[in-house]
Amino acid sequence: MQEHLIFGAGLIGSYLGGCLTSKGIKTQLLCRPAFRKQLQDGITLSNYASDLITTAKVNFCEHPSHFDVIWLTVKCTSVESACAELSPYVSSNTLILCCQNGLGSEKIVKRHFPNNSILRVMVPFNVVALKEGHFHRGSEGYLTVEKNQQNTISITKMIDAINSEILPVTATSGMSALLWAKLQLNLGNSINALADMPVKTMLEQRPYRLIIAAMMDELLAVTNTKNIVLPKITALPAGMIPKVLRLPNFLFKLLANKMLAIDPTVRTSMWWDIHNAKKSEIDYLNGAIVHQANQFGLTCPVNEKVIELVKMLEKSAFDGKNKENPSFSGKQLLHIVKQI
Repeated sequence: MQEHLIFGAGLIGSYLGGCLTSKGIKTQLLCRPAFRKQLQDGITLSNYASDLITTAKVNFCEHPSHFDVIWLTVKCTSVESACAELSPYVSSNTLILCCQNGLGSEKIVKRHFPNNSILRVMVPFNVVALKEGHFHRGSEGYLTVEKNQQNTISITKMIDAINSEILPVTATSGMSALLWAKLQLNLGNSINALADMPVKTMLEQRPYRLIIAAMMDELLAVTNTKNIVLPKITALPAGMIPKVLRLPNFLFKLLANKMLAIDPTVRTSMWWDIHNAKKSEIDYLNGAIVHQANQFGLTCPVNEKVIELVKMLEKSAFDGKNKENPSFSGKQLLHIVKQI
């Protein structure tokens, strides 16, 4: 049986570790002391569909040893430092699965481990800690693992072993396009950090949606130029999402039931980063769009302005000035964007 390591088990990693353990897969978790304390009595997992399981105590990685599969679940901003610590756990046959948001962080892993199989993983859902040891998946979607001609059989076997109602898993050979489609949805992360409210509440307010729609238009201009066909990962095709976001509130609530079918407590990872005075993933999300756009002579003024605002909020958090959690109303943000 393969042995799995969850390296950097935070919210997503702890949920994943609990799911693997519940399926009887040999799994160890490597995490910060604060998270380890939360997990020491076992993990309870739940999701938006009211599925609930409780695992026995999870196993922690006490000493470096080689693993068959490593799930790298740190943030994009921590991948470089994580790679420096990863070597004792990696053999020549270790499969490394990169579970980061955004674009490009897997290149760092490939630079450190050029002879290993490095695959990307798309995590479509949010996870929140309801209490110590209880991790809740607040939205739908399949955890998706990259596959190619060389690893199709092994990846299929692994997915069959992992897949469950609490963690639906699938595979794709079109990961690059899928990550662009996920990035389109992740553009709301930055607005959620600036709004300082649950995602559901944010989406119910049209001014916030208008800004997200404008950022999505800029992304779609880039993907069209690059001839990337975005796969459909929501109830709506990628090109329709900005149009629906721009609808008046009463029509949006009527037509976008699935978009609003998220747990009312869910906030994005970028909000958590800012709230905890950590560097956000903005450069790998909105920043990746701007970087790609520049290569084709395109401009992304809305994404650039939002990056500027998030970095301002980051600095305020680092300086200890955000104790009252400053936020932007939808009207404030819309006014700022309209001035571009």
